[in-house]
Amino acid sequence: MKLQKTIKAVIRHGEESGYVAECFEIAVVTQGKTLDETVQNLEDAVALFLDGEDLEELGLAPDPAIIRNKLIN
Repeated sequence: MKLQKTIKAVIRHGEESGYVAECFEIAVVTQGKTLDETVQNLEDAVALFLDGEDLEELGLAPDPAIIRNKLIN
């Protein structure tokens, strides 16, 4: 099995305000008032999610990078 070296996430405008970030490979969703805050929250949430997990079991290579794309509404 080929292990993924990246975790892809999309950042979009929230329904009412701010931004929402959601990962595709792992169950992580977070939000923030600003784009910078949302990116920081995403990095923190991914780190917490992966802490103590068997990355290979999740299909991830060691130290995967986060690729972020912002959707324009």
